[in-house]
Amino acid sequence: MRTINTREISDCVYRLALKAGRTLTQSCRAALSAAENKETGAAKFALSAVLENEACATREKMPICQDTGMAVVLLELGQEVFLEGPPLSEAVDDGVRRAYADGYFRKSICDPLTRKNTGDNTPAHLHVDFVKGDRILVTFLPKGFGSENMSALKMLTPAEGVDGILDFIVETVKKAGSRPCPPVYVGVGIGGCFDSCALLAKKALTREVGSHNPRADVAQIEQTALEKINALGIGAQGFGGKVTALGVSCELAPTHIAGLPVAVNIQCHCIRCEKEEL
Repeated sequence: MRTINTREISDCVYRLALKAGRTLTQSCRAALSAAENKETGAAKFALSAVLENEACATREKMPICQDTGMAVVLLELGQEVFLEGPPLSEAVDDGVRRAYADGYFRKSICDPLTRKNTGDNTPAHLHVDFVKGDRILVTFLPKGFGSENMSALKMLTPAEGVDGILDFIVETVKKAGSRPCPPVYVGVGIGGCFDSCALLAKKALTREVGSHNPRADVAQIEQTALEKINALGIGAQGFGGKVTALGVSCELAPTHIAGLPVAVNIQCHCIRCEKEEL
């Protein structure tokens, strides 16, 4: 048994939030650069500006996007870890609160009805998975809502199968058009139930761009969906072009015999995700 004070988790969230707010993931940067090399005209200019913006943000330690996002925190918590200190959710919120203040990040969280801002970008959305071992993996994903608003979930019938899954993924991106600031990264959840399917799609966005699901049939869905999306011709920032999506990542879970839930969580070109193990 290993004892960890939740203040360590708070400090970890603080570090990850600051870095994520200012820096693209390495795989995102590489994918954007590759996309820039493929494009011409306005799409190439847009991608060049995106890459220049990221370099400036990293150099000057400034937010990479004005939408510094809703704080999504994913924890893989080893079952041999004993937590002491403040409650876990309070510790996570404390890390978010300090990072968004010190980083001069926009505070975007409000009551859904009164629209009154909480003032510090909390509460974070915390998801905990219990795993083997005595380690904790902390993943911080700031999620902007230009792309979040374009996401969707559909309860397909089992008869619709893979073709139905592909049609829904592509149609969701097509309807979104330029609004989620393409080129996008598309996270897909397949299976589970109504709520867990959406979380699968969110978790898919924490994978490296260009990675593939280890199951061959799922990896084929990823590849086919990416080809179909890029054939839409929406392009960077909606200017048209060859690259509308940088990647498609799918995560899978068993579901009921009567259902086929599919969730599509769209991420803008500004892919910000940081991880640290404690």
